[in-house]
Amino acid sequence: MTSLLNFILWNPDTTALHLGPFDVRWYGLCWLTGLALAYFLVRWLYHDQRVKDEYFDPLFLYCFVGIIMGARLGHCIFYEPHYFLSSWQHVIEMLLPIKFVDGAPLAHGGMLYSLTGGTVIFTGYEGLASHGGTLGLMLALWCYYRRTHMNLWQVLDDIAIATPITACFIRLGNLMNSEIVGKVTDVPWAFIFERVDQMPRHPGQLYEAIAYFLFFFVGWHFYKKHKEWAGTGFFFGLCLTLIFCFRFVIEYTKDVQEAFEHDMLFNMGQLLSVPFIIIGIVCMRRALRKAQQ
Repeated sequence: MTSLLNFILWNPDTTALHLGPFDVRWYGLCWLTGLALAYFLVRWLYHDQRVKDEYFDPLFLYCFVGIIMGARLGHCIFYEPHYFLSSWQHVIEMLLPIKFVDGAPLAHGGMLYSLTGGTVIFTGYEGLASHGGTLGLMLALWCYYRRTHMNLWQVLDDIAIATPITACFIRLGNLMNSEIVGKVTDVPWAFIFERVDQMPRHPGQLYEAIAYFLFFFVGWHFYKKHKEWAGTGFFFGLCLTLIFCFRFVIEYTKDVQEAFEHDMLFNMGQLLSVPFIIIGIVCMRRALRKAQQ
């Protein structure tokens, strides 16, 4: 039997720093870093494509709200509808970064407040789904397009070039939280997520982070060689196809997130990936056909 000492013991502190009564978590910092990198990358792309500055200014706000709300609602509706749709308090927890509790604040690690409807603790958004974030982002970009009347395909392509680097840091945040863990394995690079159990598991979050980092350079390479494809939908399709094809495959190494997935042939993450893969392939074929013409 392989000794547990051969594996990587993983149990980092989820809190990066303390600011007065608030805890700043690694997960939040990873999200912030990913969004900040995307912000500067898209700003550079707009400048490179000679897009006026006033068109860029509202873009980040649209994207930030769309991603956060989409990811949050996606997690609650796709993975835990039995909880979040069971009472008005849980619906509020779905929309606001709080949780109704009965225990002491130290048991939850956050600020405790008393309200007429009960006692609540500020937790941040615990549970964000990438599929919901993608849908939220697409809806936000549609609203942005309606306001600015820019070429929608150009907006989608520019965001798609930067998206993989954001996805990379989000998965690093999941790694710091020891969440979305992989299946039990005996590979020598397995992680023992001590907050989960003492079993060696695939570091699925790390697999995804590395893949998304590489996908960013694939998209960047194509952009540097074929800038004329920006605005055709090619980069949007490439991003969706690469990320969600990989997401479909990597799910085989990941443990199920919710109990209802145990008896499913394909888990929820895989089922939700299929429409994005189809959309991505269609967009790439359309773009390449236009480029040939």
